[in-house]
Amino acid sequence: MTRPVLPAPLDPGDRVAVLSPSWAAPAHFPAVHERALQRLRDDFDLEPVEFPTTRRDAGAADRAADINAAFGDPQIKAVLATIGGEDQLTVLKHLDADLIRSHPKRFLGYSDNTNVLNFLWFHGIAGIHGGSTQVHLGPVPDRLHLDSLRVALFGGDIVLTPPDRTRDVGIRWDDPRALTDAAPDIPAEPWTWSGPQRSVTGPTWGGCLEIVEWTLATNRWMRPVADYAGAVLLFEPHEELPTPEQNYRLLRTIGERGLLGAASALLWGRPPVSDHEHPVTEQAASQLRSEHRDCVLRAVAEYNPDLVVALDVDFGHTSPQLLLPYGGNVTVDGASQQITAHFG
Repeated sequence: MTRPVLPAPLDPGDRVAVLSPSWAAPAHFPAVHERALQRLRDDFDLEPVEFPTTRRDAGAADRAADINAAFGDPQIKAVLATIGGEDQLTVLKHLDADLIRSHPKRFLGYSDNTNVLNFLWFHGIAGIHGGSTQVHLGPVPDRLHLDSLRVALFGGDIVLTPPDRTRDVGIRWDDPRALTDAAPDIPAEPWTWSGPQRSVTGPTWGGCLEIVEWTLATNRWMRPVADYAGAVLLFEPHEELPTPEQNYRLLRTIGERGLLGAASALLWGRPPVSDHEHPVTEQAASQLRSEHRDCVLRAVAEYNPDLVVALDVDFGHTSPQLLLPYGGNVTVDGASQQITAHFG
């Protein structure tokens, strides 16, 4: 298989589609959505373009029609997802692969958007893991996220910076303070490194661990294990707080499939361990994340102890959120303990 190719970066003034391929959060929290659109204009000099289902709860076929239309429009230079959800798997069968392959462009999303990212990867188009206008641009944004997003959109390389502080959730979107105040956070533990002290560069694959499980179960957009040789795996748990043991079992399944053995490196996203309904103390959060790390390293030891591994990297369901290529190259340097994202 030819490696997926990351479409051309954007230029200031470009038009970008802002879609809701999963849940239409803008239909329910329009003030946050409007602020995100304004930030795209003011801070990034991009012109956001909405489609019929951006602010409307809609069925899978209608949401897919908007994805097809956005890729088919030559004036649109990138596609940004407003947020994830839980049923994007049902959208994929309605996508026009030939049209999308003929008009490749950067797609940004995470969580449920792992479905579209993997669909694009399967068809030779690399994407961007991360970014959510509703989560990261509507509320008060994190500087590290904005810096990462800028490179993901406009191209170049960026060495990821471990943050000093972290949080699992922001201020509720029905609270006006979400638009004006930074959300409370706690000190961020440093990334944990394991495995050989060497540098590897490879194309990424993975995403939200729950969606990877769905992808493996349907087996519609999976390639032979040989096509994942040398990959840098990106795995991060979702916000519904799976236990460390549940994540281990998913990693074990991935290992039995042969994907852990084929890879060259693994980046494990800092797992969310609390939400608005289930707050935890700083000490409890640290203990839970330690248990997650132990389960990841247990799977690595069983299936590929030669992997270069970085744990609690700030991508996926965490804030600040760093963006990574999906199918494009990332360098993971176990010697210098640095991660470099290559956005072309």
